[in-house]
Amino acid sequence: MIKSIQHFNEKSVPIFEKLEDEFLRDPSDIASYVKKITEELHKTGIKMIEETLGYLDEMLNESEVRKMSWVVDRHETKQLLTSLGSVNYFKTMFKTKDEGKRSYILDLIMGMDPHERMTEDAEARLLEEAVQTSYRRGGEEASILDEVSKQTVMKKIHALQFPPEDEVLEEKKVVKVLFIDADEAHISLQYRNKKGDLVKNDCGRKNNNVIEKLVYCYEGIEEEAPGSKRHKLINPHYFCSDSASEDNKDFWERIYAYIDSHYDMGQIEKIYVNGDGGAWMEEGKAGMAGVIATMDEFHLQKYLIKITSHLMDSRFDAISELRKIIMHKNKKDFNGYVDFVKTYLKEDDVKSAESIEKGRNYILNNWMPCKVRLSNRKKLPGCSAEGHVSHVLAARMTSRPMGWSKRGAGQMGRLRAYYYNGGDMLELVRYQRQELKEAAGYEMTYCSVPEIMRSEKNRHCELGKYMAAIQGSLPGNIKKKLCINHHISGL
Repeated sequence: MIKSIQHFNEKSVPIFEKLEDEFLRDPSDIASYVKKITEELHKTGIKMIEETLGYLDEMLNESEVRKMSWVVDRHETKQLLTSLGSVNYFKTMFKTKDEGKRSYILDLIMGMDPHERMTEDAEARLLEEAVQTSYRRGGEEASILDEVSKQTVMKKIHALQFPPEDEVLEEKKVVKVLFIDADEAHISLQYRNKKGDLVKNDCGRKNNNVIEKLVYCYEGIEEEAPGSKRHKLINPHYFCSDSASEDNKDFWERIYAYIDSHYDMGQIEKIYVNGDGGAWMEEGKAGMAGVIATMDEFHLQKYLIKITSHLMDSRFDAISELRKIIMHKNKKDFNGYVDFVKTYLKEDDVKSAESIEKGRNYILNNWMPCKVRLSNRKKLPGCSAEGHVSHVLAARMTSRPMGWSKRGAGQMGRLRAYYYNGGDMLELVRYQRQELKEAAGYEMTYCSVPEIMRSEKNRHCELGKYMAAIQGSLPGNIKKKLCINHHISGL
């Protein structure tokens, strides 16, 4: 740090003074002034990080505590991408005296995998951008001064593990009614299993679609602001899943596990599931008691229009009558009225006849959800799934011409849900590091300085309380060495 400060005083300060003089001569160009100041600060920051990491390695080499158990094996140069830029520093490979195990103690102290080339902050920036725009932009935004390739971004996203969502709250929320909306988006694939395996059907279309499912639960709707005509969902939580990596049963179990861990199930009287009647949505009814399937207004109206579109101006009256029949009567009455409507068709209007039958079959196959929707219009909020599919999934995955792999589509869907649930990308990155450590079965662990301090206090009882006071009165270099020795002691 001392060298960095000296460099700052000797090199950067004169540059800042020169930039200030240039700005004072031409105050109209403040943009250039700010830009150049920022660039110089970034360079100084990189030098400070490099010096600090180099100093840590140097102290490890000189440490008498380290020499008791570890010997130097070799020295290496490493480049590490941070959110500020790439830093280059030396690190030393050490070997234990007893078993001959090799390790980079500096990596252990920093909690990093020896092969990692990116810091957590850089990876978090990468994910923050990639979830909103593209892999390429994510690579560009990973670091202020440098970037990574879109292939690197893709690999990071493909490898993501997401934390469980069923952590039980200390105090569960109490509601009488809960709403679940469900819909899906059709994502275009580059290939199904390997490149070049897409074939065209009789209509000339490729079989390159995969279904990405979206479900979100919420407690109702409210005005965005007092007197506003716009509404928003109350405490929404989003879930995404793809048919390739997770079956419907596991998906709904994940959703209901979240509900069970966050809400007092004894207080919930009804759970309404709004959807378009898709087969995968039907499985949601069997996962929990008190679930009632309802048809969303958009699809109900869509198929009523299919039945009545040939009636021209009279179709509004016909739709109103069909709604009354669905609400108060039975399927026989519905079929009778559809047959009546069909008599107004022209004999050669095959297309309209097919449309009527399509609308009839859809409503008959979803009779009870349609009845529930129309019978509880004042109680049930309108299903906003179409809009949420557009906002949560389509805006990133289908709004522009692009092709996905099955793995990429599924992972991006999960990442979008995590993002809209207010997830912290830095915490997600840290979760990966923890998962990797547990999967590898780390035998060599280390303690942080606070952990060691607590341990020392407990071990030495009354003497422990004087440690902090002693450290506070020591010179800077001595305190640094003590910190390093504490870290080494924890290995």
